This record gives sequence, C-alpha cells and structure tokens, in this order.
Amino acid sequence: MKLTIGHLYPDLLNLYGDRGNIQCFRKRLEWRGIEAEVIPFLSGDEIDFTKLDIVLLGGGSDREQELVCGFLQDIKDDFKNYVEDGGVVLAVCGGYQLLGKYYKTDKKTIEGLGVLNITTDWEPERLIRDIVLESPLFDRPVVGFENHGGRTEIGEHEPFGKVTYGFGNTGKSGYEGVVYKNVIATYLHGPLLPKNPHVCDYLLERALKRKYGEDAVLEPLPDEMEQKANDYIVERYNDKKYILKETIKRHT
Repeated sequence: MKLTIGHLYPDLLNLYGDRGNIQCFRKRLEWRGIEAEVIPFLSGDEIDFTKLDIVLLGGGSDREQELVCGFLQDIKDDFKNYVEDGGVVLAVCGGYQLLGKYYKTDKKTIEGLGVLNITTDWEPERLIRDIVLESPLFDRPVVGFENHGGRTEIGEHEPFGKVTYGFGNTGKSGYEGVVYKNVIATYLHGPLLPKNPHVCDYLLERALKRKYGEDAVLEPLPDEMEQKANDYIVERYNDKKYILKETIKRHT
C-alpha cells in the first residue's frame, strides 16, 4: 500500500514547524511497512488533487496567507471537489483560516477558499497558551499550543473538540477547530501530530480506507512514551494549583 501526501506551499506556510506533521505522517506509515510519498508544492506549482491522498495546509503570516490564497483561487474548485469526495486534509492555523469564506485583518479582507462555511476576524490581543481538547473522535485528549490573533466563527460546522484548557476558536465559545468530512482544521501547533499520534493515525486510516476500501486498517504501534507525554500535559492542566500559579504569573 502507498499514500501520497501533498504539502502545500511549505516555502510560505511553515511558520510553526508544520514539517513536523509531514514527518509524523511519513514515519508512522513507514513503521507499518506502508510506502509514503511526500510531494511539496511550492509557489506557482500545478496541483492535481486527484493524485493526492492527504493534503497538509500549514500556517503563515497574513502576508503569506494572502499570497497562498491568490495561488489557490484558480484551483479552489478542484480543492472543494477533493474535500467533498472525502479527501483527507489537515489545515493548521493560517491554513484553517484560508479554508473559510474570508479572513479579515486589521487592514484588509482576504478572500478565502470557501471550502468551509467559516469566517475569521482579527483582533489585536493574541490568544497564546497551551491547549487541551476533548474530541468525540478520540478516547484520549488532544494537546497542543495555540498562538493566533484571528477569531474564527464556525457556524453550523462540528468543532474538532471542546476546550478544557486554553482559548480555542474565539476565546469565548469553548470549542476549537472544525471537523468536516475528512478535514480537520485547527489552531493547534506543537506540531500537532507528534504530540497526538492518535490524531495522525485517524487521518492516515481515513486516507487508507478511501483509497483501498473499508477493510484497510492500521496496525497499532508502541506509543507508550507518546501517551505518557500526552498524559503529563493533560494532568498538568487539570491541576488547579498549577493553573492558579500560572494565572498569577501572567498578571504580575
């Protein structure tokens, strides 16, 4: 078996180490004896979504997001068709915002791809914090780091998870990210997948089933160390004394 992973514009959208997500995809396939082909698509490259099994759209500054959105406008219908056909997408931070209708900065409105029915408005106070989610997709929490000025309204879309610690989409809604078909769109950095191998395997298995049928499954890997790291973060932010200490530190 083989999966082809398209990394869109790593020359522009790699602000928070999104290559780590690509490396996680690749290694967790290779450890199972599954071939992984990674294709980086740089500025101006043609993209044939019909040949891709997974797409990663990472994060960048407002300037880079505007450039990328310009490149993608000509192929946004192909991107939409890929998503509607069950194509697997991981969109992180700026990539998450680009999938929506628009991203309004302090100076202009950047037209999005319209793949998701979401909107994002910039606010001067950035939401910066470790974050912990409970997601209905998984039996263990999702952890990461968020750093965003955008406030994303997701409308009727299903959120990626409920925030148990951190800010999330708006800092007020109590929810983070979006799940739509085989798309996960999120503000979580870390990178996300090395911190959460269960999320990586979920996306890989969705891609395998789409390509090879429902009988395609992933063999479990020995993730004890990764799970211990995940548990440590979750336990830290369940500790009320630790949270109180951190709150006092931020306000002194």
